[in-house]
Parts: sequence; C-alpha cells; structure tokens
Amino acid sequence: MAKKWKITLWLVIIAAIIAAAIYAIHKNNHRITLQGVVIRQDPDPDKQTPIAGAQITALSGSAVGSGHSDPAGFFSLTLPEGFRRRRSVVLKVRLAGYRSVDLSESIGKLYVIQMQPIAVPKPPEPDHHPAVLISNIKIRYSVKTTTQLDVGSEVKTFQVHNTADVPCGDASFCSPDGRWKAGDASELLDAGSGNEFRNIRVSCIAGPCPFTRILNQTPAEDGRTLKVLARDWSDTATFLVEAEVVHPMISDLVRESYPVIFGPTLSFTLPATAEGPSIEAEVNSQPIVFPLGPDLLLSWAKCTLSISQDSNVYRCELKPGYKFK
Repeated sequence: MAKKWKITLWLVIIAAIIAAAIYAIHKNNHRITLQGVVIRQDPDPDKQTPIAGAQITALSGSAVGSGHSDPAGFFSLTLPEGFRRRRSVVLKVRLAGYRSVDLSESIGKLYVIQMQPIAVPKPPEPDHHPAVLISNIKIRYSVKTTTQLDVGSEVKTFQVHNTADVPCGDASFCSPDGRWKAGDASELLDAGSGNEFRNIRVSCIAGPCPFTRILNQTPAEDGRTLKVLARDWSDTATFLVEAEVVHPMISDLVRESYPVIFGPTLSFTLPATAEGPSIEAEVNSQPIVFPLGPDLLLSWAKCTLSISQDSNVYRCELKPGYKFK
C-alpha cells in the first residue's frame, strides 16, 4: 500500500511539473512585441520628420502596454499576457503640441503613425523685431587618422643548427612526419620605441631549405618586437629576416559637410567616429561658430541626436523668432 502511495505521489509531482512547463510556454507564446515609428504628418515626404518623446499606449481587452518614441521616432512595446495575435489593438499616441491619435489596428504589423502639429497662431512681429536669419550653414568635425613615417628597414640572418639523418627517438623536436631529429632557433628583433614592424618576410636562403619550416613570424601585439622561429630537420640552414620599420602617428583630420534644410528643420549625419562637431553659420550676416556639446544646446534651434552603429543623425528645429535664409 505504501509503495502504491509513493507511485501516486510521484505521478502528481510529474503532472504538476508538466502543467507548469505548459503554462510557461503558453504565457511566453502570448507575449507580443509591437514596433512602429511616429512621424510628423505632412504631404511632402521630405518634411515627415521623426517625432521623439511621444507616449504610445496599446490597449487590447484588459491588457495594457505603453512606451515612448526615441529620437528616431521608433517605439517598441512588449505586451503582457492577455493580447492575442488575431485580436485588434488600440494605439493611443499623445504629445504636447500635436493632435492626439487613436488607431484601431490588427496585431502583427509595422505601425507608421503620423501626428499633426497643432497650429498655434503667432502674433505679428513688430517691425523693430524681425526674424533672425540663419544662413551659410556648414558642419565641421574631426576624425582620428593614422599616418606612417618610414623609419627604415631591418635585415638580419640567423642559422638553425642540426645534423641530418638522425632518428628522432626522444629528441625534443622532430620532423613533421616524426622520423628525424630536428633543431629549432629563434631571432628577436626590436623596432625601437614608438616604432612598428610592417611587411615582414622570412625565408630560408642557404642549406637544405626543403627540410625547414617557419614556425612564427608574427610581431608582438604592439608591433614593436618581432620573434622569428624556424625548424630544421636536416643539416644546418640559414634564414633571412626582412621587414620595414615605421613610426605611426595619430592626428586629427578636420572635415566639413553641409546640412539639408526642409522648412524649419535642419538635418545632417556624421560618422560614428566624429569628434568635436560644431555648426558654422551666419546669424544676421555675422559668422559665428556653435560647438555641439553633449547637451546639443543651440541658442537658435532645438536639436536631437539619433545614434546608430555607423553614423550619428542630427536634427535641429528652429526656435521661434529665427528663420533659415
């Protein structure tokens, strides 16, 4: 009777584990991710710029998911259990300065949500306060570049001493087929402080070269030292090492680019390696340089930055009272 009770208990435990696993799989299968983008509504595709900071709320039955759009307008919402792939979802998008958007969409698509700016009537500008004109805009930045100064070349010979036709036996080194005793020899070269080896060539130039092998001709990680290792399983052979010695120098290369302007929005991209970006512009015909620090603060525009693996995308929208010329 006790044995039968134990078997029953084990069956109950196994059934509980299986039920928990099925529930976990079922729950994970019903977690859905919605992805989309929020952009400005405009009939001109060039002016459909991304909108950052919009609040997106997804509703389906009793389940709710929410998030915000990033500087590129992108949003991704991971929905909790309760959503179903074949059910519809209501997307509510809110942001100050834009008309609210409520959409009923099916689940399982990419959502492109366009928001219409709320037109705020501007009071007529007094004649003595005309708009400040921003013109002749140019982007400057720097990138690290490496140049090489040719220092000279290194030429050196060394020998691997060995005797031919000696069975390997218990020798430390043997021929590749394990039959003959072999000898190893190495040579260490130093390019000097701050220098590196380039275009390394090692070759056997005298002796029974067909019965030799170059085991290593790779410089150290910093490139300054080079250890060459060779093996010979016949009579003594002579090796020649040749390499160029260079002195790498890192410098800043200043580059320029020009932005694209659509209406009140200025856009430009820079390489991910760009450093010290700045905007050169004429403000009411006066040339001024505006450094773009980490906070992207400009007196005449509000800027956002979207970072990708290969490039950085900058977008700047004019503040009231300023105008592109």
